Amino acid sequence: MDQNLTQQKWEAKVCTTLEKAEPDQIWPFFQDFFGLHKWFLGLPNCHGIHGTNGEPGCIRYCSGFGLRQEADEIKWSMERLVAIDHAQKTFTYEMVDSNIGFKSYVSTIKVVPAAGGGGGGAVEWWISLEPVEGAKLEDLVAKYQVALQLMVKKMEEGAVSGSS
Repeated sequence: MDQNLTQQKWEAKVCTTLEKAEPDQIWPFFQDFFGLHKWFLGLPNCHGIHGTNGEPGCIRYCSGFGLRQEADEIKWSMERLVAIDHAQKTFTYEMVDSNIGFKSYVSTIKVVPAAGGGGGGAVEWWISLEPVEGAKLEDLVAKYQVALQLMVKKMEEGAVSGSS
């Protein structure tokens, strides 16, 4: 195969600032790998189907979202936690199966303290996947940016109110 004909992977990073909570308050929400639906708007279903929640190798099933929603079609994915580093507040997961058109999808989320240690911080979300037919990377990045901002805002509200 001619290497010039192969498309490179799409890679992007979105980030949002923590405004009401510290990284140590937000990290526990991300550790709950099977509980994404509690924080991710538009994701009505997420639950574990294999392994122990928050341990590498565990797999979650998520449904109810997608790039393009077809009439009467539920979008779903199965995602495996590849690695988690509690000290660095980072984890990586991969999509092992889905009907949303993503192939070779790998994602890393990191909760980072503010530079200089003055309090606050940010959440960074990296994605890497094969190009999606009929979609644009810019549109995907815009969706992820909005989703991350809404998710972190909801997590911050949970951290301030003490709910988990």
